[in-house]
Amino acid sequence: MKQKLLLPIFLLLTATLSAQDNTSDVLRLDSLFWQAYNRCDVPQMMSMFTEDIEFYHDKGGPTLGLAKFTQSTEKNLCGNPNFRIYREALPGTVKVFPMHNQGVLYGAILSGEHVFYISENGGKPVLDGQALFTHLWRITDQGWKMSRVLSYNHGPAKK
Repeated sequence: MKQKLLLPIFLLLTATLSAQDNTSDVLRLDSLFWQAYNRCDVPQMMSMFTEDIEFYHDKGGPTLGLAKFTQSTEKNLCGNPNFRIYREALPGTVKVFPMHNQGVLYGAILSGEHVFYISENGGKPVLDGQALFTHLWRITDQGWKMSRVLSYNHGPAKK
């Protein structure tokens, strides 16, 4: 009788620990993504998205699909080596929320607040703006990938 009670508890604990481990992977991958972003390493950044990426920006509008997103990143964000944007998450704002379908982890929402710095002609980065972000990370055959990105509430930096 005790074994019948212990098995569901064991399975629940195992699933909970597994989900926590998987969502900690999202934080690690998010950190790697932003390191690539700050270096303008477009191939590394693009490797972290699904083919059907949907990127929604409150100032620049939507960009749908990996090909268009790659082209936009190469042309705009990383198109001028004398003008760079760097991003930094605000401490304590980044949170991960596991997403389940009938008890099975399929993704995670990562959200938070970040600030941006601009560097021109190799000069010292200057604090420029602040915004909110929400990313949907999904578990795919290739591992965790970002599939939906919301970048919004852009304004002056309050840091």
